[in-house]
Amino acid sequence: MRKIIFAAVIIAVFSFSVSAFAGQIVMDGSTTVLPFGQAAAEQFAKQNTGVKFSVSGTGTGNGFKSLAVGSAQIANASRFIKDSEIKSCMDKKVYPVPFAVALDCLVPVVNPSNKVKSLTREQLKDIYSGKTTNWKQVGGSDTPIVVVGRDTSSGTYGTWQEMIMDKGGKTRVTPKAQVTSSSGAMMTSVSQNKNAIGYEGMGYVSKSVKALAVDGISGSASAARSGKYPLARYLYMFTNGWPEGEVLDFITFMQSNAGQKIVNSTGFVSLQQIGK
Repeated sequence: MRKIIFAAVIIAVFSFSVSAFAGQIVMDGSTTVLPFGQAAAEQFAKQNTGVKFSVSGTGTGNGFKSLAVGSAQIANASRFIKDSEIKSCMDKKVYPVPFAVALDCLVPVVNPSNKVKSLTREQLKDIYSGKTTNWKQVGGSDTPIVVVGRDTSSGTYGTWQEMIMDKGGKTRVTPKAQVTSSSGAMMTSVSQNKNAIGYEGMGYVSKSVKALAVDGISGSASAARSGKYPLARYLYMFTNGWPEGEVLDFITFMQSNAGQKIVNSTGFVSLQQIGK
């Protein structure tokens, strides 16, 4: 509840203004945020001559590290910042401020040949903990389940751990899981293995994989905004203190209708429903 209220407050409503000076904005962090973050940066740069961006996707955890040491002005994140990360930032006199920039559905995905259509959160937990090892146990064919996960620097990994495994971290992902370092690598691994299961933000889901419903509810824009989808989440951009200059202008653009249309165009969910 704390992070939802905090995000709602930071969904700022202010007018867009262009800074009188130009420079470079460095963004680092979540590979989930990367598609619309990169597209928004390109559009913003076209509209503001002289503003340059450096955008990379090294994972949410690494994005916070970049913000802490001052090598990035914006940390893209697919989860809320941890208390330990806040401390690391504040120890360096960096004060992370979150801006919600999109909504997302974290979607379990399988190979298109898999006949399973829906899993409960408990079934997902049993699969990822290694308790359930055969697709036959959850209504599929009599074949072993190949678990595919994300590396621990990934915000998507952190969200999965909190929403599916447990918040306290007592139930861990099976050590037999294949670990992927990016959203794209996750999709490739699942698409190429008929027995695999993975998870990713809905913007990455394509015809190369099949999305599963969770507790009978499919991931969608309406289900994300209403909160009905069990694995709905905010996506963020964090700055060091309240942003100024071009960073403020870009965050404002990101939350404007123009920026939110870019969010929708990349398969993610705008904070509010907007016209085409």
